[in-house]
Amino acid sequence: MADGGPVEHGFPHLETVRAAITALYKRLSYDTVQTFATSVAPADVAFCDTDDLHLGAQRVAREMVRHYRLPDARLIVSFREMQHAANVELTSGPEYFVELNDRFRTHRQDIGAALAHEVMHVYLHRLDLSFPGLRDNEILTDTAATYLGAGWLLLDAFREHGTSSQKLGYLTPEEFGYVLAKRALFFGEDPSTWFTSPQGYEAYEKGLARARRDGQQPPLTAAGWAGRRRYARDRRHAQELGRAPLAAPEAPYSFTSSGPEPLRVSFPCPTCHQRIRVPVRGRMRARCALCRTVLECDT
Repeated sequence: MADGGPVEHGFPHLETVRAAITALYKRLSYDTVQTFATSVAPADVAFCDTDDLHLGAQRVAREMVRHYRLPDARLIVSFREMQHAANVELTSGPEYFVELNDRFRTHRQDIGAALAHEVMHVYLHRLDLSFPGLRDNEILTDTAATYLGAGWLLLDAFREHGTSSQKLGYLTPEEFGYVLAKRALFFGEDPSTWFTSPQGYEAYEKGLARARRDGQQPPLTAAGWAGRRRYARDRRHAQELGRAPLAAPEAPYSFTSSGPEPLRVSFPCPTCHQRIRVPVRGRMRARCALCRTVLECDT
């Protein structure tokens, strides 16, 4: 939790975020991800200063349990002085003890954000889905919470006022915006009206622009003129090299061939980032087997 200190910006963890989205689809399946089409509503986690602190925290915790479909999980929420925003004790259940930073006693509007992250830890624990290393596993947790409809609260908890600041979670504000935009594009959802934080809304807009760029890379037909020209040049080089693999580290695609097989191009799905491999044969439609997105391509 950044409290008054500098807030990191940009997209330094983007590759891990994309890997987390792919892992989520692989572990849950397209059909299960579809069941999270509706995000947590602002009214369901609203918390005002007149609400009883502990009863209100338990109410919000129950809402997160309901949203993540953990009906047999019971969260017991307490408050204490600590360095981090919150902590959850991961056990076999069904009871889980969550500790929230004492700061939330006077910042009750952000309790939902903290619980969105901690209850997602429980969800991933039950799925047995994790990344190696603390940082990457926390990025997976933030990404999963946001993509499954509760993490917009974490972005809305980001605020900067002069020299003071507050940010929850391990993703940068722009990365939270990116994942939220990925979800919005997939489900046709518009979360922009939910933000109470102007800085959170600005970060969402930046993330949305970055997410849209994923769908404008060759060989997708939505790619711009410069991208298509570069793709045509790289394809020609691959063909002239006797269909040998072409290394193009600056490009999102790569060409491969094996023996008599025709030249193929591999590129990431703009929705789930699973790599798709198709023949090089002009305009065609490709369907991602993982998230079922149909892509218009010009290979």
